[in-house]
Amino acid sequence: MLGVIVNVITVIIGSLIGLLFKKGIPERVSNAAMIGLGACTLYIGISGSLCGENVLILIASVVLGAIVGTLLNIDGGINCLAEKVESKFRKKGSNVSVAEGIISATLLFCVGSMTVTGSIQAGLTGDNSILITKAMLDLVSSMMLASTLGIGVLLSSVAVFVIQGGLVLLAGLLSPVMSSGAINEMTCAGSLLIIMIGTNLMGITKIKVADFLPAIVFAPVIYNLIPLFQKLWNMIF
Repeated sequence: MLGVIVNVITVIIGSLIGLLFKKGIPERVSNAAMIGLGACTLYIGISGSLCGENVLILIASVVLGAIVGTLLNIDGGINCLAEKVESKFRKKGSNVSVAEGIISATLLFCVGSMTVTGSIQAGLTGDNSILITKAMLDLVSSMMLASTLGIGVLLSSVAVFVIQGGLVLLAGLLSPVMSSGAINEMTCAGSLLIIMIGTNLMGITKIKVADFLPAIVFAPVIYNLIPLFQKLWNMIF
């Protein structure tokens, strides 16, 4: 768990530094930075989405994820949890909610091959090198994100701990099913959600990104089910 703890600490430190810078940034500069951050987020999302090898898996995972997420009202639940914090910390006229900061930062920090492979490697072998490398990258990212998205980025450190810590603890169970192909499909689906975040930050859309979160889980599941369906099909026909 050393790598996870280091990663959480770097996110907290980076977020605190970003929040200090945020206080001295004029609103018009902050708005411009938001558009720039949105554009960079789009780039990150587009780059990650190219990892996928089967577009049908992407379509199925996103559609199923949207259905499940909407039925569970994940976005509404996260917003309810963030309301108390938001009422204390959100500034009047701010165009970014605490919930949006949490969701955006969590996806950016936790979606990607470094998170999954690093956590599984740490859990199986005790080698934290990938997670510590990721922590250094997240230190810089959290500074920039917090200066624009606010305290939600700091609160995302809890999600980083839960998600990466869970992957480390479950490494033995997950390693057989989280092949490089499964990780690539999961990264692809998650990156599509990051693209949605980018368009939200730029003010182009108002997508409830949290309702699409189950897509990240569906992608590797569908990837691993396809060979089973193919074998079943061959046996029948």
